[in-house]
Amino acid sequence: MDPVQALRAIAFELERDGAPTYRVQAFRRAASVLAELPAGELERRIQAGTLRALKGVGDTTAQVVAEAARGEVPAYLARLRGEQAPSVPDALRAALRGDCHTHSDWSDGGSPPREMAEAARDLGHEWIALTDHSPRLTVANGLSASRLEAQLALVGELNEELAPFRILTGIEVDILEDGSLDQREDLLRRLDVVVASVHSKLRMPAGPMTRRMVAAIRNPHVTVLGHCTGRLIGPNRQGRGRRPESEFDAAAVFGACREAGVAVEINCRPERADPPDRLLRLAAEAGCVFAIDTDAHAPGQLDWLGNGTVRAEKAGITAERVINSLGADQIAARR
Repeated sequence: MDPVQALRAIAFELERDGAPTYRVQAFRRAASVLAELPAGELERRIQAGTLRALKGVGDTTAQVVAEAARGEVPAYLARLRGEQAPSVPDALRAALRGDCHTHSDWSDGGSPPREMAEAARDLGHEWIALTDHSPRLTVANGLSASRLEAQLALVGELNEELAPFRILTGIEVDILEDGSLDQREDLLRRLDVVVASVHSKLRMPAGPMTRRMVAAIRNPHVTVLGHCTGRLIGPNRQGRGRRPESEFDAAAVFGACREAGVAVEINCRPERADPPDRLLRLAAEAGCVFAIDTDAHAPGQLDWLGNGTVRAEKAGITAERVINSLGADQIAARR
């Protein structure tokens, strides 16, 4: 087994299991260090026993590298894979062709766009939408207009290299207090996917919150209404605690989504599971379409789609109502 691939596989399994970031980064950092070594140096260091002299390589990662270099599946990786619960066959999951909501290290994700795309491709996706945060969310290193333009150029280059896999251009744009969107209109117009989400003033009274959300939904650039209640049902392994749902007129919000053709997101993050089941059923009864999204901030989290498909099937939502079942060109054409 290739040592760099082994380290990345361990990071993937840890991410999928929701492990703390520091544990994941130890393996991704070591993989990056080894990937940059000149040809033959890794073998020389293994033979000389000097792997630990490399910055970013510790005892555990050096052991993984040594086992992989001997052609073995590293014990650490074998243990993680053995702890994974067997997946349950899921017809809706099999119908999904991509993921409308993912993040990279351009905002608050942990890996570069290429690694996210390659991981999605390896999972069998045909496409992902790269939806890093908008500028107002400074805590998440949101993209200014100039940084977003630079990312669009990078995505163009990556798509030439990764074809037929495709990265759809996108953003997770903040819904501001008046319902406007936190990015220039001309840039939003250029994107394939716009996920609009509330990240601030989550305890706003129901009336103003409803007007805020409906105004954003009616913006012609919006593709998906992200994690609509903003709730957190933690604590998760990163220590994020609970947060109550935002209050709004769900019938009005989902009615606006139906009328505008905006997909209601079924957010697959374990600490979100948003919308709650009762609201998911209400959105389904209202005739909405949906986007089942991982909101992945790391490659391993791209494998969380099943968290959402199981909930969708319980609510009677079929693949025909889920936009992830469309091809990349069809998604882009919905704008």
